[in-house]
This record gives sequence, C-alpha cells and structure tokens, in this order.
Amino acid sequence: MEKTLIPIFFTIDDGYAPYLGVAIKSLIENASKDYRYRIHIIQEGLTDKYKGYLADMATDDCEIEFCEMKRELDIGSDFDGHKLRADYFTLTIYYRLFIPEMFPEYDKVIYIDSDVVVPGDISELYNEDLGDNILGAAPDSSIEHIEELHQYKENAIGIKRTEYINSGILLMNTKKMREVKMDEHFLALLNKYQFDTVAPDQDYLNAMCNGQILYLPIKYDTMPIDGTPDREDAVIIHYNLFSKPWLFDNVQYEDIFWKYAKKTKFYDDLVKIKETYTDEQRAHDMESMQAIVDRAVMIQSQDVTFKSVQEKEGVVRL
Repeated sequence: MEKTLIPIFFTIDDGYAPYLGVAIKSLIENASKDYRYRIHIIQEGLTDKYKGYLADMATDDCEIEFCEMKRELDIGSDFDGHKLRADYFTLTIYYRLFIPEMFPEYDKVIYIDSDVVVPGDISELYNEDLGDNILGAAPDSSIEHIEELHQYKENAIGIKRTEYINSGILLMNTKKMREVKMDEHFLALLNKYQFDTVAPDQDYLNAMCNGQILYLPIKYDTMPIDGTPDREDAVIIHYNLFSKPWLFDNVQYEDIFWKYAKKTKFYDDLVKIKETYTDEQRAHDMESMQAIVDRAVMIQSQDVTFKSVQEKEGVVRL
C-alpha cells in the first residue's frame, strides 16, 4: 500500500537558509517511516550554494522541492508597520497565506518557520483533526508574561488574550482556506486598512481566523522561556523572538539545535554567524524587545485597528 504523503512548507530568503538546513535535518531524522514527505521551500533570492546544500538533504522518503515566490503583493510603499519580529523584514513572512492558492493539489499542509528544530515525529502534527477549522496552531507562549502584549491582543486585535496563536507553526486546512478565499480577504484588508501591527502575518491570521482555530498543544510549538523546565514531549522547538542559539549563549534547548547543526553542511556558517555577532548587536536585540512592547501600546490608541474595524464594519473575521 502506498504511503500517505505529508506536504510541509517553509518560506525563506538566503539569510535564513542555514537555520532551515538544521530544521530539515532534524525533521527527516525523527519523522515516522510510515509516511512519505514532500518539503516545499518557497524562496526568494536563494543562492545556488545554499540551494544545493538543501537539495542534497533529500532522502528516499522525503522529497525537497523549490518554488520561487512570483506573486507580487500590492501593499503600497509604506512598510513601517510590517516589520517582522527582531527587526527582520521580508515579504516571505506573508508567503504562507498564499500556499492554498499556489498548491491547489493539497487539502491539508503543515507550515513551519525556519528557526526551529524538530526532535519529534512531524506526522503527529499532521494527524491532528482540524475538523472544519481554518487553522491549527498553538498559543503564543513567548509573550504570555508581558501584560502590555496581552492588552494589545484584546484592544488592537480584538480577541481574548488566551486565543492569540503563534503563526510560526501552522496546520493549514488549505481546502477551507480556498473556499473562504483567504488570500483575497487578506489582500483586501491589507490594501484598504494597512493595519499597524506588531507581528504582521501573525496579527492578520489571529484577527481573520479567530473562532475557526484549533488550539494545539504547546508540544508542537515549544519555545525557550527562561525559568521553565525543559519539555520532554516537544515535537517542534521554536526559537522565537530573540532566543536564537546561533546568536546567544545559554538559550534553552540550544544543545538540541547544535546537535543537528553539526550534521549539516551549514555548520561552519552557523559557527561563523555566532562568532561574528557582536555584543552591540545583542544589546540592540534586547532593546528591540522593548520597542515591540512600546509599539503595541501605541497601536492600541490608534483609530484604525483590527478590533475597531471589526466592531464598526464587521469585515475582518472570515
């Protein structure tokens, strides 16, 4: 009997290729042999060198395919409110929203950010029952101790603080997303309102999909959090925000990252990235976290927010 195919998507530019290499290595090593896997790398500006490194990671059970994101996003020229966490801006953060349209052959897929390791079996995530929900995702545990960001969820996004998901790991009901025309809805909102956001794609997904989300266990999106015990059941470890073991020392779960990094052709590049990252840059990262909090406070006072538009016009939710 032919094995079931599990489609998995990553979106990157060249700067994130080394981290993706670690993610893929760990994913392949720990994935159940009862399934076939097809990893789609939607990329922008990937060099031949890194493309070759990634392509060489394919196995008999896991194909690796590349797709260049060609669709132009008509989102105007003012990108000030569309900066990724850690001051890292790239249109790749929006690409995941177009996966259903770009790949109509799939009714259900997994999307994963590239700043992860996968020490568990990825097929467990795929086998979660989405029902009629648009998405499956875990609550964003990285900000659960920051009251200003809880207030942002409620006053700017317009959802309960316990219902705000992290968009770095998604189980996507792509069949349902096509039915509700998710891509068109997103672009209409983006073009008309250009909402100021703290986490661009993540805030849009929370605002649009609230009420149609399956909340997944934290084991599928385990993040380093100071003062918390290590999770033994973690399927995916997500080095979210500034907890990057390739930039900082003493990051929770750093040993797992470097375990798999050493097994890739990207290892020397990763070591060099860490060795050349300066204390000044690390200090700037810490300041950036406060800037995110300050921005969240500021956005709540604006006239146009997801919450205000939904309350007045009822056009945000799918």
